[in-house]
Amino acid sequence: MAEGDTLVSVDYKILRKVQGVVYHKYTQAEGKKLGLAGWVQNTDWSTVQGQFQGPIFKVRHMQEWLETTGSPKSHIDKANFNHEKIILKLDYSDFEIVK
Repeated sequence: MAEGDTLVSVDYKILRKVQGVVYHKYTQAEGKKLGLAGWVQNTDWSTVQGQFQGPIFKVRHMQEWLETTGSPKSHIDKANFNHEKIILKLDYSDFEIVK
C-alpha cells in the first residue's frame, strides 16, 4: 500500500459560534464527496463531533475543510483532531449523521 493510501481514523470536535447552519449536514456531504466513512453528531454544547476514516490524503483534506470552510454562514472557533491512528480496514461503510 502506498503511503497516500494508508488508512487512518481521526476523531474530531468543531467549536462554532453560529447555531442553525446545519453544519452536521454539510460535514456529512463533504465526507461522502471525499469517499470517507464515519459519523457526525451535533452536541448540546454548540459543537459538532464525530470520527472519519479513509486514505490519509482524503482525511487531511477533510481536516482542512472542517477548520476553514464548514457550512455557509458558520463561524468556526476551533477544530480539534484527536486519536489519529492507522487502521487496516474501515469500521464504517458510510458517513452517517448520528442523533
